[in-house]
Amino acid sequence: MTADAKEFVYKLPGISGNSRPGVHRSRRQGAGMLFASHTRLFDQPDPRRIDLRASLKSIHRDWLVRSNHQRSSETIKAVVDVSSSMHFGSARRKLDIVADFLIALGYSAYRSGDSVNLMAFDDAFRDDLYMPARRGRGIGHTMATAIGNCNKHDTQAGTTHGLAECVGRLTETGGIVFLVSDFHWALESLPPILENLSGVLVVPLVVWDMAEIEPPEQDGLLSVRDAESGYFRSLWMRKKIRHQWRDNVSRRRAEIATVFSAIDIHPFHIDGKFEAESLTRYFLEKVA
Repeated sequence: MTADAKEFVYKLPGISGNSRPGVHRSRRQGAGMLFASHTRLFDQPDPRRIDLRASLKSIHRDWLVRSNHQRSSETIKAVVDVSSSMHFGSARRKLDIVADFLIALGYSAYRSGDSVNLMAFDDAFRDDLYMPARRGRGIGHTMATAIGNCNKHDTQAGTTHGLAECVGRLTETGGIVFLVSDFHWALESLPPILENLSGVLVVPLVVWDMAEIEPPEQDGLLSVRDAESGYFRSLWMRKKIRHQWRDNVSRRRAEIATVFSAIDIHPFHIDGKFEAESLTRYFLEKVA
């Protein structure tokens, strides 16, 4: 589960309203480089910011100083699915891959001056994994340890009650919500839940194991189990089944993309390994 902290660059599409200094564009005035307006020296007594050209053009002959927008921090939220299917993995569990992401998220937020809030769910909100928003160099490792060591609860396949509870507790507006799951449940209930996150940038991270994506190459009898329901079935692996397997994977990707694109959200896929550089490209292409 351990991993070196790898930084990725994220950005907000809008303007931050937070008063704490950071790296995001803000509507608040302060010690920044982006010009906001001119103010009378009497109202903002800082001679270092006097604008001589603007002062000479002033109708009232006031000394004018430049007032700039400051850069502000934000709260980044990670909402993680810890249901039964997320405990599955061929080489590594999907939750271990999520832990790599959380380490990178904690380090990236620390470098940006942002705080990170962790929530988790299966068929209910997981109070035992909740972490309030905090800042610090080691917050990513703390979150990763909690998620990596979490207990698996018996859950009902397809439920989104836990996700709805998490969203209901996200009281702060603005910032980013990373929704981390394999989305191996009914997607129809997602849009009404996510509509409650207006004013927030939602980034779905779709975590799949390579054993889910690529079928076995050998022919023969294969026993498979649904990770959510525990239901077993047998398949006779052959060329036709492999084609159907890959077609089903492509169809599921398309379904996920369709559901999210309908509410102007773009999913990011993690197939077997988290790569910080790919997530940076996602923000440059989808959010910029």
